[in-house]
Amino acid sequence: MPYARLEDLPASVRAHLPAHAQEIYRAAFNSAWEGYADRSAEEHEEIAHRIAWAAVKHSYRKEGEQWIVR
Repeated sequence: MPYARLEDLPASVRAHLPAHAQEIYRAAFNSAWEGYADRSAEEHEEIAHRIAWAAVKHSYRKEGEQWIVR
């Protein structure tokens, strides 16, 4: 299920990532969701979340409990 708004993201994402990182997560998740539509339902969502986290980690790094722009 693609996310239309940042408020629709999982609570764990909203609680830990700054707004810009949430936007990156949402865009990457939605793109991966479309790109991997041929996978099983469980695999489909797992892949999209992994790609979204990878996109965030490309632009941000975690320092302690904070996500910092690279």
